Amino acid sequence: MAGAMHLLLIEIIEKVAGSLLKILSVIFTVIFLVACTSENSATIVTQDGAAHKFSIEIMDNDTTRAKGMMFRQELAPDAGMLFDFHEEKQVAFWMRNTFIPLDMIFIAADGTIKNIHVNAKPQDPTTIPSDGPVRFVLEINGGRSVELGIAKGDRLEHFRVNN
Repeated sequence: MAGAMHLLLIEIIEKVAGSLLKILSVIFTVIFLVACTSENSATIVTQDGAAHKFSIEIMDNDTTRAKGMMFRQELAPDAGMLFDFHEEKQVAFWMRNTFIPLDMIFIAADGTIKNIHVNAKPQDPTTIPSDGPVRFVLEINGGRSVELGIAKGDRLEHFRVNN
């Protein structure tokens, strides 16, 4: 009798453990997908409440920030590149070795757009500065910010804002 109870107990433990592993697997998959979605997606919310979502690449170290959009031949209309400097500071960009026109959206740590440089010219070595300290710069297709009505004072929503 004790042997049968022992076997029954082992069977119950195995079923519970298997169920727990399945539940944990689902939880970790959901967490991973949410984290990836948050990191690779950014939304600009305009002052009138319109939301414009972009699929983005993150440039957050000296190597990736230095390369940026260089040598790219195209950029999807809803794509962009978010440069994260990890702290607010004066920054400047240029278009050397960049083959497509870009809008550069300069953004404070709290997500507020400080200034926008519209239609930066491909291959132009002239520096394009922020109007004061910023933490982020979002590069999107040239003219797209005007097309979407994105302006100074609008807000970036992204996982990294205020983090």
